[in-house]
Amino acid sequence: MIERPFWKQRIEDAWGQTPIVWLCGVRRSGKTTLAESLGTDRVLYVNCDLPVVEDMVRDPELFFRSCERPVIIFDEIHQLRDPSRLLKIGADVFPKLRILATGSSTLAATRKFRDSLTGRKRTVHLLPVTWDELPAFGVSLPKRLLHGGLPGALFADVKRPAFYREWMDSFFARDIQRLFGFRDLDRFNALFEFLMRQSGGQFEVTKTASAIGITRPTVESHLRALEITHAITVVRPFHGGGQNEIVKQPKVYAFDTGFVSFARGWDPLRQEDLGQLWEQLVLEHLQAHFPYTPACYWRDKQGREVDFVLARGRDAVDAVECKWDANAFDSSALNLFRTYYPQGRNYLVTPSAGTAYTKHYGNLEVRICSPAGLCQ
Repeated sequence: MIERPFWKQRIEDAWGQTPIVWLCGVRRSGKTTLAESLGTDRVLYVNCDLPVVEDMVRDPELFFRSCERPVIIFDEIHQLRDPSRLLKIGADVFPKLRILATGSSTLAATRKFRDSLTGRKRTVHLLPVTWDELPAFGVSLPKRLLHGGLPGALFADVKRPAFYREWMDSFFARDIQRLFGFRDLDRFNALFEFLMRQSGGQFEVTKTASAIGITRPTVESHLRALEITHAITVVRPFHGGGQNEIVKQPKVYAFDTGFVSFARGWDPLRQEDLGQLWEQLVLEHLQAHFPYTPACYWRDKQGREVDFVLARGRDAVDAVECKWDANAFDSSALNLFRTYYPQGRNYLVTPSAGTAYTKHYGNLEVRICSPAGLCQ
């Protein structure tokens, strides 16, 4: 078992604030393995896929009182008939107990959760293996970009299309159908694969509906389901009301570089593929390390663009540009962005940065670093 100390600390920190942690993330991202790594000596692990568990927790107060360990893990808790009642009683009647519940989607998406557990829970969104976890997993960056960050795919000797196709079928059957009641696998996957092929591009509902031959309401409902289950990330435009800024059209990113390369047929990767996948990996790093600061992008009507923008105060906004090759960076868009928003830090994130350093592009000061430099 490979230790993932960053995520374990996120869980421990969340328990310092509330008795319940909701650990979410896409199927096979490692939620169960992470939960089991919290320590067998203090943890009671409950696999809610097993039919016997329903009877075990039928009387929640009796169940919790008989538990001799300080931490309880309910893996795939949405399989139970009334999971919100179980968690609510655990948090309210046994406040010293620490509970970890796992699921693929946001808690609110699960129709069985009639109580949102406000004030009793914190959410930790587990992402595929991130940039700073690569040494622990013993894989190279090019392999991470090609195979993606799901452990089952990352450890494979060669990229096997069957893994990605089977994952998509399982995702539809076990998550999408159960949560949202969608029945048409082909229609759903047509949109999902279209979004993976277009990952990182601007998204427009009407054009997408026309391109794949389904209705606009269907696109909107399926897109929302994909966002709730963390299969896509919607990155919205950052703007301050300027007449020349894009203010409405979002970008959509798939959840993992391996699925993007699979959908695009990129095997092996070519040099021109690396920049787009690198941008995706940087976004995943931002999501992991800045979970309460949604990444936006900036673009004007002439097409000049800053990859990611993070607002960190009333006026200060940080700008993050992603380049596989730092020498290919053109500072003109970032210079223009700073005429609109002069306060904040500028980052050029590249895999070859090594030790972070600062460089001037005219009057523009830019920190050149790897993704790890964004957290310092």
